[in-house]
Amino acid sequence: MDRYPPIAEHGLVGDLQCAALVSSQGVVDWFAAPRFDSPSIFAALLDHDRGGYFQLAAEHPDVVCKQLYLPDTAVLVTRFMSPDGVGEVLDFMPPDNSGAATGRHTLVRVVRAVRGSVEFTLQCRPRFDYGRAGHRVEADGSRAAFHAPGVDAHLRATFPLEADGDDVRGTVRLTAGESGCAVFTVCEPGGEAPPAPTVESAEEALAKVTKFWQKWLRKSRYRGRWPELVHRSVITLKLLTYAPTGALVAAATMGLPEQVGGERNWDYRFTWVRDGSLSVRAMLDLGFAEEATAFIHWVVDRVREREGAGGEPLQIMYRVDGSPDLPEETLDHLEGYRGSAPVRLGNGAADQLQLDIYGEAVYAIAQGREVGQQATYGGWHSLAGVLDWLADNWDRPDEGIWETRGGRKDFTYSRVMSWAALDHGMRLAESFRRPANVDKWRAARDAVFEQVMERGWSAKEQAFVQHYGGDVLDASLLLMPRVGMLAPRDPMWLSTLDAMDRKLVSDSLVYRYDPAASPDGLRGSEGTFSLCTFLYVDALARAGRVAQARYTFEKMLTYANHVGLFAEEVGPSGEQLGNFPQAFTHLALIMAATTLDEALDARQGGGR
Repeated sequence: MDRYPPIAEHGLVGDLQCAALVSSQGVVDWFAAPRFDSPSIFAALLDHDRGGYFQLAAEHPDVVCKQLYLPDTAVLVTRFMSPDGVGEVLDFMPPDNSGAATGRHTLVRVVRAVRGSVEFTLQCRPRFDYGRAGHRVEADGSRAAFHAPGVDAHLRATFPLEADGDDVRGTVRLTAGESGCAVFTVCEPGGEAPPAPTVESAEEALAKVTKFWQKWLRKSRYRGRWPELVHRSVITLKLLTYAPTGALVAAATMGLPEQVGGERNWDYRFTWVRDGSLSVRAMLDLGFAEEATAFIHWVVDRVREREGAGGEPLQIMYRVDGSPDLPEETLDHLEGYRGSAPVRLGNGAADQLQLDIYGEAVYAIAQGREVGQQATYGGWHSLAGVLDWLADNWDRPDEGIWETRGGRKDFTYSRVMSWAALDHGMRLAESFRRPANVDKWRAARDAVFEQVMERGWSAKEQAFVQHYGGDVLDASLLLMPRVGMLAPRDPMWLSTLDAMDRKLVSDSLVYRYDPAASPDGLRGSEGTFSLCTFLYVDALARAGRVAQARYTFEKMLTYANHVGLFAEEVGPSGEQLGNFPQAFTHLALIMAATTLDEALDARQGGGR
């Protein structure tokens, strides 16, 4: 196995409470349980020697590996083609539909020979608590157990296993038509050991999981031009959603670098108000009202629990259960992906002031009207309190959407989204006929608008810029026409698009901003931001530049990995960088595809 395969050489499986990455070589090199933000059990992506992994792969020096998903599912198929035969490993995690958080999670790995004769080798090397906790192992026949502080793990197979120090290994040779399986179960200490699997039970579980995902996806009303990538994106968003609360994590991983060897390595296994709120629109556009509604409720709960507490009404991110405690520390014993240190656990940006989140949160709540979600009295009272607070506090420097660590500034995007919050709040008050200090909100909204027009505009660049008093462009402002602050063909906006094309766009890929021109307190550089590229497509399509939008979109799709997944960024050589897969990227793909479909349909129907 490669010590550090490319970030893009992975597929994602999960059970709606936790998730695992499986490389195209059949290696589980990231898995944390029982929640997305739990300590890792396999983390070889962050340290090959100390992180732990679970390999189940065909042994042959000339093997060729391929990977795909079973159509319309989250079942990952890794294929091994060798001169002796062709084999497959099918990885999946049975979803828990109870809605209750559980400490028990299962990864099923079905092995098959489809041609000739194939020998599979299993190596299970768990390293608990990010590799900080020791464990003891028990192996007997086709079963093994790993006991670590606070957690047990059981490995059951249909073929013999044996202890290998603190680890377990095994081999099985299959001929065409034969199959077997290995099942890895995580549970609380002393939890009941799972029953011994059989080929029949594994195939039944596979059929059940396949039916679950295909039935769920049939709710999609997308009929556009890119169904495979759009549907892979929405399945990915579902996989990154913590079902007990409806909270969407930003990514399944932590510590994967924005620049190999650099320090921009963050823990993304938390729920950002911004990301989740924008996912509501993407989910509703595709017809997934249940998921959208669940997140709306999650946001309202966060608003209500801070009512009367003083300070900012919302934190920018939370744990999936709504806890605001995300202390940041470094795991110095891990070398990081290809030496990219430090590896950070938790996220210190949670305490930053980012005023744009109120725009995204109210935007999400406003979408609830489409699914009949009317605020309760208590919920509306809390929301109105947030908007009263924002009307008094919008004109404050903050850290901005990109969570820079270079000091607070008057970020234009923060003002834009403050405007959106107040504007949507006024509409909600009218729509729901609720009591509100609408005159105060209107005065603040109009003041924000005038300020952005006067101070957010750069005469030098003929564009709206990142922060007042500067000339740095920022791709976050691509959302200005989407939230309605400017018409998509306003001359000032078209000029801004032209400036971004000159300064931020590289072969259709879009940078967030120029760190050299706007220091963010961190060393090194980063790749183009995939979210921003899809927002660029959305803005181009809205501006009537449909041919350019489609070409940009099609080129961006060539950077998807072999199973249609995207990380956070694209590096100089087209490699994917950052945590993986990235929810923000996939929701923006959906937004871009639906906007572009509408623009193309309008043009073909006689529009421009």
